[in-house]
Amino acid sequence: MSLTDHETLLLHNPNCSKSRAAKAWLEEAGHPFTERLYLKDELSTAELAELRELLGKPAREWVRSGQGEYAKAGLSMNSSDVEHYAAMIAAPILIERPIVVHGGAAAIGRPLQKVMELFEEE
Repeated sequence: MSLTDHETLLLHNPNCSKSRAAKAWLEEAGHPFTERLYLKDELSTAELAELRELLGKPAREWVRSGQGEYAKAGLSMNSSDVEHYAAMIAAPILIERPIVVHGGAAAIGRPLQKVMELFEEE
């Protein structure tokens, strides 16, 4: 997932309205980006660890705990990042969406304003 400060990556799920909104905003604002359909092109443990650093949040704060796969994986808010990563690799639907990576940082597009803030200083 190594990006330069000027590259943008959208971790996208086209079935999610928030993810579609982030994509539309990037397009309308004229920000070129690479789209990664993370449900098909799964992230690795190393990429999830990198996302943790870019988001500045432990994995438990960007996992979809309401999904059935969360309970099936035996996760709790006390589970480690490594346990969360393993579950997200086994069931990528557990990854919160959308996530936009840009300028050495990342944001979850809930609300969309968080994504917009990644581009404010440009």
